[in-house]
Amino acid sequence: MPRVAQAFGVRIVVGCSARALKAAAMCCVALGLQACASGGFSLQKAEVDSSLYTGNVPDKSKRAADLERVSDEATIRNAVTSADIESLAGRSVPWVNSDTGTRGVIDGLVEFKREGLLCRRFSTSRESFDGVSLFKGEACMISQGTWRIQEFEPV
Repeated sequence: MPRVAQAFGVRIVVGCSARALKAAAMCCVALGLQACASGGFSLQKAEVDSSLYTGNVPDKSKRAADLERVSDEATIRNAVTSADIESLAGRSVPWVNSDTGTRGVIDGLVEFKREGLLCRRFSTSRESFDGVSLFKGEACMISQGTWRIQEFEPV
């Protein structure tokens, strides 16, 4: 008998085929797995572990998206306020923001006065890596040469 077998007190059965030993080993494994699973796992017995607490990690992507939106609004405001409405004659005004890589087209640009302020109403598309969005907006001149976006909402 080999020394390893002697150390563990294992007897080697002479005359058994390899196939029979393999089958016996598989039976042992199957019985072992069945014994482990006999207690079973039940979702009804599962409970929430209230001893664990998680923290909140600030979402930097939302902050970056807000900065992109502010930058895009400024670019759109500049395009809306610098357009010559009389020469446009209903044509679209394209805009591109090289800082964010977004672009779009301004349509329906209309100038009007409200409460003594010169305003321009418009609709625009915004094309970026995350898709195409449509917005409606309004910009008003709050002082000589200074325009401010009063409204900028998704459609």
